[in-house]
Amino acid sequence: MDGSAGLRLAVAGASGLIGSQVASLAREAGHEVVALNRSAGVDLTDPDSIGDRLDGVSTIIDVTRPDGMDEAAATDFFTTVSTTLARAAREAGVPRTVVLSIVGIEESQDFPWYRATLAHERATLAQAPGPRVLRATQFHEFPGQVLERSRGGGRADIMDMPTQPVASAEVARTLLEMATEAEGGDRRLGGPQPEQLVELVREWCRLRGDDVHVVAVPAAASMSGGSVLPGPDADLRGPTWRDWAQAQTGQRPA
Repeated sequence: MDGSAGLRLAVAGASGLIGSQVASLAREAGHEVVALNRSAGVDLTDPDSIGDRLDGVSTIIDVTRPDGMDEAAATDFFTTVSTTLARAAREAGVPRTVVLSIVGIEESQDFPWYRATLAHERATLAQAPGPRVLRATQFHEFPGQVLERSRGGGRADIMDMPTQPVASAEVARTLLEMATEAEGGDRRLGGPQPEQLVELVREWCRLRGDDVHVVAVPAAASMSGGSVLPGPDADLRGPTWRDWAQAQTGQRPA
């Protein structure tokens, strides 16, 4: 693999926020994309669902996510999907798997979702052929997602923690690079500057004209201490959160 056009790439989770962008970028670059998701007729929790779709595939890009955030259910989903993909990849002779993970998950095991995500990463490393891991910080969409999950009765309780959000487009671009480059290993990716999550949620509400009382509540101790920041060795890419938010809403941040 040298990044040239004409590769056959499988994207597990191709209909999601990241997967849809990976698939689009890959097609624009001249690659063939095999979508592995329910809307394409594939249930990745069913070992027999993939069939012969991986024939001729050079890399699987795994950006799957469960529907909910319950730790037990998410862990079961992640480990089942990793096992299904790894078995199918080995049978089809796929040489490489790239999986999306999160910066700081080993240091943040006091947060249930990160325990489930680490199980996903470890299952891939243990079973998949040629595994590579991209650990990325939270996406620019994260403050809006947290707001929607947390709001109720005109109030939203938001974890008081630092974050360094990165554009989801940059995450997709990096995954495609890792899937097609001849050499390389694991990577870490973050946005250009640290922020406070509570302040980003408040700013998002202002930009959207959303009348919500945002209340700062304690985060997991590790996350409050900066465990999810990318660190000095990470690639820092893309626009700031505020530049992205202005482009999304047409409003100027305060």
